[in-house]
Amino acid sequence: MYKCFRALCVLSSLFAAAASHAETWPSRLFKATIPFGAGSATDVVPRLVFERLSSELGQPIVIENRAGAGGTLGTGLVAKADPDGYSILAHSSALAIAPAIFPNLTFDATKDLSSVLMIGSSAMVMIVPKERPWRTIHDFIADAKAKPGSISFGSVGIGSAVHIAAEKFRLSAGIEATHVPYRGGPEVITDIIGGRIDLYFCPLATALPLIREGQVKALLVSSRPAPLICPMCRRHRKSD
Repeated sequence: MYKCFRALCVLSSLFAAAASHAETWPSRLFKATIPFGAGSATDVVPRLVFERLSSELGQPIVIENRAGAGGTLGTGLVAKADPDGYSILAHSSALAIAPAIFPNLTFDATKDLSSVLMIGSSAMVMIVPKERPWRTIHDFIADAKAKPGSISFGSVGIGSAVHIAAEKFRLSAGIEATHVPYRGGPEVITDIIGGRIDLYFCPLATALPLIREGQVKALLVSSRPAPLICPMCRRHRKSD
């Protein structure tokens, strides 16, 4: 099974407007929207990029988390913003999934947004509460099949990358499980650590500290991890 988290930056109608004002752009602060909760992978990685980008552009970037509806709430706000090149959206692969999940979106990502670049990708790790008896993924699957309907898994919303990864695993393993959507990743992790849900497909960068500290168990990784370095950061690193 291959599934990874991807983060990307898009702008509202972007550089078409900026190009027409090339002499003065940028002349004021930017507003960046992250449509997921603070502390999630889609929040942490873009913040690192925005810090560097702010220095490059010579203008501050104000970041706002507008979580909800699988990332579509914040996306809709950016899509309807003035097309002046000052509205930035940091999203995940859920942006491509949303039209298939939500039939009444208030925006058309192909028309209202312009893609700039992918800023990172990561494998996902299936984590479970440390108190659970499972030592391997085989133990987990055997127990889930022996107790149909007893397993629950968390996600950051319907149609999110972590939701799709969990569903794909569930179908491949032939088990039943109840989906519990949350507003953001930190809330899912709190309930995993507390043992209130059974599994979460967590982005690697977020999962590693929890695994190393023994707060959760890791039973499965979706793929070999890709470097969490965006092209901008890589270019700067080479020049250091």
